[in-house]
Amino acid sequence: MENNLNEQVPTQTKFQKFLKDGWDLLKFAVIALAIVIPIRLWIAQPFVVSGESMFPTFDNGQYLIVDEISYILGTPHRGDVVVFRYPGDTKRFFIKRIIGLPNETISVKNNEVTIINKEHPEGFKLNEPYINEKNFEGSEYKTKNGEYFVMGDNRNRSSDSRYWGVLPKKLLIGKAFLRLLPVSEVSYLPGAYKQ
Repeated sequence: MENNLNEQVPTQTKFQKFLKDGWDLLKFAVIALAIVIPIRLWIAQPFVVSGESMFPTFDNGQYLIVDEISYILGTPHRGDVVVFRYPGDTKRFFIKRIIGLPNETISVKNNEVTIINKEHPEGFKLNEPYINEKNFEGSEYKTKNGEYFVMGDNRNRSSDSRYWGVLPKKLLIGKAFLRLLPVSEVSYLPGAYKQ
């Protein structure tokens, strides 16, 4: 008598295959969310530029990635381009450049910005090659601990600290880290300028 060596293995039913594929998809989704959510909440987030206040550095509609962790681990610097919650309505987000640091006097007169602080009691004028329109005005402003003075690069079309006051650090989201769109202008730390 011959043994039948070709035993048939039962095939999966369509329902069992559907369950297996569904389980694999669910595992993938959970792993992806476990990676993406912490990055989105605490490390980086997308931001779309709206308006002309930062022209020519940024155009309306450009897509940025904002680095949120730098200001958790360190402090903002003069010249950083930052995204923050607008103090007058914290549901709105603005993008501006840090001009004044904590405990400084910022004088905006005769189309120039002068900073007075401990290191420069006589003051120093900011070199601002990023501004296009050289005709702008303001007054004298003071910052305290944990406060920053911000301005748009397009000075005459910017709602900034000259009009609504200083920016508390707690409202800072982060600094512009990557410009992703348009593709022709992809850049790392777009608009960054150190004084």
